[in-house]
Amino acid sequence: MTKLLTISSPKRLYLQEVVTRDGFQAESHFVATKDKIALINRLSRAGYAKIEVTSFTSPKAIPMLADAEAVMRGIDRFPGVEYTVLIPNLKGAERAVHLGVDEFNLVMSVSEAHNLANLKMGREDSFKALSSVIELAHQQKIPVNISLSTSFGCPMTGITSLADLMHWVDRFAALGVRGFTICDTTGMANPEQVQTVCQAVLNKYPRLQWTLHFHNTRGMGIANALSAVNSGIDRFDSSLGGLGGCPYAPGATGNICTEELVHMFDLMGFDTHMDIDTLLTCSQDLQSLIGRTLPSQLLMAGKVGNLHIAPRQP
Repeated sequence: MTKLLTISSPKRLYLQEVVTRDGFQAESHFVATKDKIALINRLSRAGYAKIEVTSFTSPKAIPMLADAEAVMRGIDRFPGVEYTVLIPNLKGAERAVHLGVDEFNLVMSVSEAHNLANLKMGREDSFKALSSVIELAHQQKIPVNISLSTSFGCPMTGITSLADLMHWVDRFAALGVRGFTICDTTGMANPEQVQTVCQAVLNKYPRLQWTLHFHNTRGMGIANALSAVNSGIDRFDSSLGGLGGCPYAPGATGNICTEELVHMFDLMGFDTHMDIDTLLTCSQDLQSLIGRTLPSQLLMAGKVGNLHIAPRQP
């Protein structure tokens, strides 16, 4: 009898774009609302699982995102794409709740010092405030994701202990959130630390949705993403062209670059469901939109499969 070979399917990975929130928020030149909408609509066709559209924060605090309502109303909704928004507080949640957002993304730092610098309050006050947002989200049947900043390290207090991270994971998990984003906000993580953290959270809460959010501040972003995949993670935040960066990390560069991450995963045989050519075109056009060159190495060098004519011999 002929033996049938069983061919396993490639592992499915889910990419989540943050450029129009995390990437744009530190830009000084305002990107027009219509241009934000057009970019999100183009990205929606590229195969993303989620797009973080904007933040319902104070327009005075982040003028770039003052048009949050207009952007959410203006975008097209593509099947299979979740449109998530960052919610800083109850007031922001009340602004967003009737706009058809697919998820509330709430942010708090594991580091007390970073939380004070970034959110102007201590962690306990943040937890109390976000608990009210979670209660509202539950009432409105809107899923909640918790983004824990400085999960690996803080530029003011050093490496974050696993015990400190798990303390806040446990407390938010008890409130019935759908998932967490473990954030390397200032690019301090290393692959071994990433493996330890990923295994700990997956072992304790295997049914929750886990996302990893890396920055390339010290050049380890892609290596950390690979470590996370090998540890069982299947969701990643990334930013088109590598745009973004934490304002509380001196010299920090941006988020890991979407097209570079997708290119690596595709070459390794993972199923990203992404259209790399659309990403590269959008990244190229984004440079004109913000008026400067992006740090994407792939945008400069091109895909590995792009071959060139050999130079003529003298």
